[in-house]
Amino acid sequence: MGKSRFQLVGSLLRPQSLLDYKNQIEQREDITYPFYADFAGYEETESKAISQIIHDQIDHQIDVLTDGEYSKSMWHLDFIWGLQGIERYIADHGYQFKDFDGDSFETRKDIGIRIVAPLSGKNHHFLEIFKKTAAQAQGHDVKITVWSIAHAFTELSVFDGLFGTDQVYKTKEELKAGLINAYKEFLTEYQAAGGKIVQFDDCLWELFDSSNKDSFFAEGNVDLIDLANEFVAVNNEIADFGHELGLQVWTHNCRGNYESRHASGGTYQAIAEKFLGEQHYDRFFLEWDDERAGDLSALEVLKDKENVEVVLGLLSSKTNTLDDEARVLQYLDKASTIIPKERLFLSHQCGFASCDSGNNLTFDEQWAKIDQGQKIAKDYFANN
Repeated sequence: MGKSRFQLVGSLLRPQSLLDYKNQIEQREDITYPFYADFAGYEETESKAISQIIHDQIDHQIDVLTDGEYSKSMWHLDFIWGLQGIERYIADHGYQFKDFDGDSFETRKDIGIRIVAPLSGKNHHFLEIFKKTAAQAQGHDVKITVWSIAHAFTELSVFDGLFGTDQVYKTKEELKAGLINAYKEFLTEYQAAGGKIVQFDDCLWELFDSSNKDSFFAEGNVDLIDLANEFVAVNNEIADFGHELGLQVWTHNCRGNYESRHASGGTYQAIAEKFLGEQHYDRFFLEWDDERAGDLSALEVLKDKENVEVVLGLLSSKTNTLDDEARVLQYLDKASTIIPKERLFLSHQCGFASCDSGNNLTFDEQWAKIDQGQKIAKDYFANN
């Protein structure tokens, strides 16, 4: 496993040559993932960009590499698009985020999903991307980032209602079983291809915070214990399966990241016992770049889990300026009174381009922020 105490969540700003294709993908529904056959030159442009970003990460001393998520349009849906049985379409509305002035902001609309056949995770395009990345990694570790199954299941079942008498899956339980099977098929082939680290990305935990005005509770739900239990159980089934395969199974949690905007609030204290304490991950990437996350005392539930590591997202990928080093050091000091330093890492709260449009900063500003994170982590952990 990588030795650096600074980690990247995964995504990095895309070059314009790649965005020229990505912007067309967003507007089209008469195309099929991974879209190579639909756009002449796209595959070659993507491959060239991935090769460059692998080298850039190595040059900046990143030792757990990704493809920069250059192969993705969005942090989550590309994985679902790559499952057999899925059809993508442009919906009437995008996701709702918080705009900078507090009003609502609507994202891109190519988020519609239909299930047209039983789901399968075999022969997933992500495997080809992983193998190409690993072949160029110069001995460094490589991870893949995948939409957590619980978040995917919640979106497909609760938000989209993709089960019923007129659907491929007649009941919610059938849909869940089909999705679990597809994830297991994918992980099996990922491990067989040489994969060692999988990171499941998840943005819904804080919606179980009853004090969060954006939560499920805000819509009149008074008792979400069963839904929370189901959420954690399905994540754990996949995490446990990954462990059986010998994989390191990580997770990243944030409250949304779209062109430097966030989707919701909610604190870790409110959901720590369930979502930190009961989930079976080896490493938690947690968003703590502002006060929405609440107090670090939420880490107490992980204190005695000796094999669990915590990556504190104290830095912000949403801003174009360097982060407040004094604040970062203050939080690291406090966290280290709860979690031993040898189990702590530093990162930004999320990637720099969770969707291909990216956050509001330049390439130079991105790398300056990454270099700052490396320096803070190196100095702090070397001297403490």
